[in-house]
Amino acid sequence: MIGRWTKQISTNILMLGVVSFLNDLSSEMIMPILPMFITTLGGMGIIVGLIGGLRDSISSILKVFCGYWSDRTGRRKIFVFSGYLTSSVFKLFLALSRMWQHVLVFVSLERVGKGLRTASRDAIIADSMPEERGKGFGVHRALDTSGAILGSTTVFLLFWFWRFDFRVIILIAAVISFVSLIPLFFVKEKKRDRRRIDLRLGLKNLPVSLKLFIMISGMFTLANFSYMFFILRAQEGFTERLSIGIPILLYILFNVFYAIFAVPFGVLSDRIGRKKVLIFGYFLFALICLGFAFFSSLTAFLVLFALYGVVYAIVDGNQRAFVSDLSSEELRATVLGTFHTVIGLMALPSGVIAGFLWQINPSATFIYGAGMSIVSILLFIAFRNYFR
Repeated sequence: MIGRWTKQISTNILMLGVVSFLNDLSSEMIMPILPMFITTLGGMGIIVGLIGGLRDSISSILKVFCGYWSDRTGRRKIFVFSGYLTSSVFKLFLALSRMWQHVLVFVSLERVGKGLRTASRDAIIADSMPEERGKGFGVHRALDTSGAILGSTTVFLLFWFWRFDFRVIILIAAVISFVSLIPLFFVKEKKRDRRRIDLRLGLKNLPVSLKLFIMISGMFTLANFSYMFFILRAQEGFTERLSIGIPILLYILFNVFYAIFAVPFGVLSDRIGRKKVLIFGYFLFALICLGFAFFSSLTAFLVLFALYGVVYAIVDGNQRAFVSDLSSEELRATVLGTFHTVIGLMALPSGVIAGFLWQINPSATFIYGAGMSIVSILLFIAFRNYFR
C-alpha cells in the first residue's frame, strides 16, 4: 500500500519533503521553547510579539525578489539550497544568545533563509504535480509537520528527562539543520531559459482574482498572530516545570493533528475547490481564538491545540495551492514570492498588535484574532464571484 502511494508522488516532492522533515525537526526543537527562552532573557509580551512578527516579516521582504530572480534566471534549486544553509548557520548563532536582543537579531536572520528558499521550493512543488497540486502541497506539508512532531517530542525528552539547557537544545537543533541539506542533492529541476521579466510590470498584470486572494490571505494573517502567544497562554495555567513541559506537549499535539489532516484537506480542496475549504479553515480559527480567550483548563487546551493543528492543515498548503492555481507558469515563483511577502509583512503588525493587547489582557489578543478572521471570511464571500 505504501509503495503504491509513494509511486504516485513526484520524487522532487518526496525529497523536498525529507529536507523539510529534517529542517522542521531542527526548527521545532527550538520553536516550543523559543517564547520561554525569550522571557528567561528578560523579554515581555510586547517583545515576544515583536520577535514573532519580525521572524516572518524581515525574511518575507526577500521572497518576492527571490521568486522573481528564480523566474528570471530559470533556476530554482540554488535558491532553495542557499536558503536552508543560511537558516542552519543562524540557528547555530542563536544558541549563543545572552539577551533577548540577540534572539531578535539571530531569529530574524535565520528567517532570511526562509525568504531565500520558499518561493522557489513551492514553484518546484507546483510544477512537479500540476494536476494534483493540493495533494502535492499536502504531502509536503505532512512530511514537514511530521518532522515538527519528532522535533517537539525530542525537545520534550531533552528537557524533561535529561534536563538539557535551552542553549544546548538549540545547538543540537543547529547540527540537525545542517544534515537536512543532504537530500537536496537528489532534487532535479527542469531546465529553463532565462526570461526577460519586469517585476513591476509582471505584478501589475496579475489577474484580479489573484490580487484579491493575496489581499484576503494578508487580512487573515493579521488574525493569525504568532504561535508563541498560544504557548504563553498554555504556560499561564501551570507552575514550575509543568509550565514548560505541558506547553511543549500541547505543541506536539498541535503538530500531530497538522500532519494527520494536511493531505486529506489538500485532496479535499482538489475535489470541491480551494475557496470552500479555506473559508471553513478561517471560520474554525475564529472559533479557536474565542476558545483560548474564555477557557484555560487542561481539557480545553487539549481540544484547542488539536483544532489549531487542523486549521494549519486546512489553510497552510491550500493557500499556496490556490495561489499556484491562479498564477501562470512563467511567473509562478514571482507570484508565490509576492504571496509570501504580503503574508510576512502583515505578520509584523499582527505580532505587535497581539503583543500590545497581551500587555492589557491576554484574552483581548485572542478576541482580536477571532474578529479579524471573521473579516477575512466576509471579504472572501464578498468577492466570491472572482474565484470561479
